[in-house]
Amino acid sequence: MLEKLNLTMLADFYEFTMANGYFVKGFKNRIAYFDMFFRKVPDDGGFAIMAGLEQFIAYIKNLKFDDEDITYLRSKGIFNEEFLNYLKNFEFSCDVWSVPEGTPIFPMEPIVTVRGPVIEAQFIETMLLLTINHQSLIATKANRIVRAADGRSVMEFGSRRAQGYHGAIFGARAAYIAGCNGTACAISDRNYGIPALGTMAHSWVQLFDTEYEAFRAYAETYPQNCILLVDTYNVLKSGIPNAIRVFNEVIVPQGFRPKGIRIDSGDITYLSKKAREMLDAAGFSDCTITASNSLDEYIIRETLMQGAQIDMYGVGERLITSRSEPVFGGVYKLAAVEKNGEIIPKIKISENTAKITTPGFKQVYRLYANETGEAFADVMTLFSETIDDNRPYEIFDPEHTWKRKKVGNFTAKPLLTQIFNKGKCVYESPDVHEIRRYCQEQIDKLWDEVKRFENPHRYYVDLSPSLWKVKEELLEKFSDSEKE
Repeated sequence: MLEKLNLTMLADFYEFTMANGYFVKGFKNRIAYFDMFFRKVPDDGGFAIMAGLEQFIAYIKNLKFDDEDITYLRSKGIFNEEFLNYLKNFEFSCDVWSVPEGTPIFPMEPIVTVRGPVIEAQFIETMLLLTINHQSLIATKANRIVRAADGRSVMEFGSRRAQGYHGAIFGARAAYIAGCNGTACAISDRNYGIPALGTMAHSWVQLFDTEYEAFRAYAETYPQNCILLVDTYNVLKSGIPNAIRVFNEVIVPQGFRPKGIRIDSGDITYLSKKAREMLDAAGFSDCTITASNSLDEYIIRETLMQGAQIDMYGVGERLITSRSEPVFGGVYKLAAVEKNGEIIPKIKISENTAKITTPGFKQVYRLYANETGEAFADVMTLFSETIDDNRPYEIFDPEHTWKRKKVGNFTAKPLLTQIFNKGKCVYESPDVHEIRRYCQEQIDKLWDEVKRFENPHRYYVDLSPSLWKVKEELLEKFSDSEKE
């Protein structure tokens, strides 16, 4: 399987120059804390979906430098030989915490935290961001499309338009987690058990002398699962009439029912309405209609608003590439270091307030209303803190601190769970079907207002008073130093 490839050298070059510098300057054993978080939900949505953790775990488990890697680094002529010997015997020893896959996530809160020797914790940055950013992006986009379909099946059809084979395979995985019913990508079925779906292309129809012959040949080959592509020539004048003829001549006499038709071009709203009328009149009201061809959540929603008679959607390039916003802006920032056993918070300051980091070793609690089971806020705390949900708790906006609210009758659940302990994996990844079920359960616990496509309600991500105090003190400290 592709995830068994040794991808150790898939790292930004400055990870090596910093690691060499840390080594030379005696910081090899300095303990550092890094957080991965993101600043903005793609497509201005209300939430994103965490995905890619299983592949990140596989990367860590296979993290080692082979002789070819060392030879390459030595050829650069800038690395200390003792450092290269250190890499040759490299063993990952960090602690890692992560939000489970399938969890709705929100800007600025840590979704992965890494603690350990700074060389190790820094080095994994590139692959962590690559893996989580990609699958979280596709999962987030796929769920928007699934929600737009309003209960109708959505199939991921994007392999041929994905950015590379990893993009196709892991994109299909992320899309399935987020609610797609299956994929056109056969290897994703083989590797992960994601249902592979698909019947014929236009080339099948063109290869035969007539459309009728093409349909008949397919029906004779697959009488139990006959879905015909009806738009090669003319949907209403030939495609559907020929499909109905074959259903009556081949499928029904064998005691089967036709599964459906697919429309891949034209005005799918108009064509689906007419197709439904024709199929119903012929006695095939149970025959489904699938639509494909450059769809996304907005087009799907428009077709349904206009009364389209579509049962399933096949969505390709605009899903697998997240074409409307093809970047998930996850970043990886230093949050703290240890010195003499003490955790010392670190902060990154910017004139752009969105780029100011939240310092310290943190946990994230999600607060659920006991009456409804709905999630109404996340609270970032120091890792040593706990939120007592047996008593009222005050939450406040960390940017507009006068906005405060006391909440009661709630349950607080920590989101970050330990994945690695001193380099040993202590977490068993659920299979993709379990992650998918969990994802839907968690999305169902969000307010409907958070799930709007336009101007969604802002889900609150607050800081505990103790964490807010740490951040304020550091902001004041560096503000004062600038004045000096």
